Amino acid sequence: MKHRIVVLGAGYAGSYVAGTLARRLSAADVEITVVNAEPDFVQRLRLHQLAAGQRIDAPQLTEVFAGTGIRVRRAWVTAVDPERQVVSVADTGHGDGAGELGYETLVYALGSHGADNGVPGVVEHAFDVSGRPSALRLRDRLDRLDRPGDPDGLGRAGGGRRVLVVGDGLTGIETATEIAEARPGLSVTLVARGELGVHLSAGARSHLRRACDRLGIAVLEHTEVVAVEETRVLCADGTALTSDATVWAAGFAVSPIAAAGGLAVTEDGRIVVDRTMRSLSHPNVYAVGDSVHAIGDNGRPLPMSCGSAGYTGMQATAAIVGRLTGRKVPHTRLDYVGNHISLGRRDGIWQAVDAEGHPKAKYLGGRRAARFKAGILRMSLWASSHPTFGLPKRRHRLAAVPDATVEGATGGRLASA
Repeated sequence: MKHRIVVLGAGYAGSYVAGTLARRLSAADVEITVVNAEPDFVQRLRLHQLAAGQRIDAPQLTEVFAGTGIRVRRAWVTAVDPERQVVSVADTGHGDGAGELGYETLVYALGSHGADNGVPGVVEHAFDVSGRPSALRLRDRLDRLDRPGDPDGLGRAGGGRRVLVVGDGLTGIETATEIAEARPGLSVTLVARGELGVHLSAGARSHLRRACDRLGIAVLEHTEVVAVEETRVLCADGTALTSDATVWAAGFAVSPIAAAGGLAVTEDGRIVVDRTMRSLSHPNVYAVGDSVHAIGDNGRPLPMSCGSAGYTGMQATAAIVGRLTGRKVPHTRLDYVGNHISLGRRDGIWQAVDAEGHPKAKYLGGRRAARFKAGILRMSLWASSHPTFGLPKRRHRLAAVPDATVEGATGGRLASA
């Protein structure tokens, strides 16, 4: 029987891992299944642009993996049982039905979603850009707010509608600036819990403030939101801020599925791994992307980011190929070099960081930074849409592995080299 590899999630990390494994391992020895709720590849890095009204490419996963032999299972992942080595899935209503999938090697790449941080009303009344369905709901709301007249009976014409973006991290900044630029008829306010751009250098912070001023974004610093209602948010100091659309960008969380399945996780639910992205509690489970708690080469946990998805995906792939084929497992780079921030379509910031993760004094801003970020987005989409491009055509046969608990595979299912 073939060695079964199941990849949960087809985002930046999951699609890369699945495609690379398919190109490097012999189809005579392995079968690879990708489980994803969406039928196509979602450019999460551009969901704030989708919400603002732009068209975002979304290639079909069946086309992305065409010719690789990878099976795409459209379904919701509901549970992982690492003791039985099975994954439970539920039908999406437009997918392949419910059931269980067995595996010998599991790649956990379910990513993250918006975190409400226990604030009342966020789930019921706020929008977010952590997934395509939620980004599309926000776009629909903005479309209605941006119409002339008063179609919703709110007592104000389109030009007087207020959009409140809560959260001053990268997602909040990019969302606020994108909406303000794309929809100048709306009034945009960015609510920051601390100082705006606190993780940037002094020069980059000044650049960010100038961009907000240019786009007409009102910035409220040192403001903590304690509740979200349908038409306003309540702050810790007793202030109530009127809002026709509240966008919640105050952090991200991972699915509780890994913790519920008994995998070793951190307090926030991310899977604890060794240097090769292999679970410390279950050696035939690998975690990549936002789902993993990985220590970078600077000794600090890698942040949830596209860059981290790439580095952890490369390391997990190298480790899986090495162990299953009896080769040496290499250590690939696990770096955190900086952040790209888009400030609308024609402005941006590239902030490099030092070995300790602190911002360097120099930064790149303006149109050059915007073009740099746009280039990275195009490259990320192309690479995710062509996961086997440039990989060696020779596919390795699997070697027998005597101890499944050590090497993370069931020896009886591996073909001899």
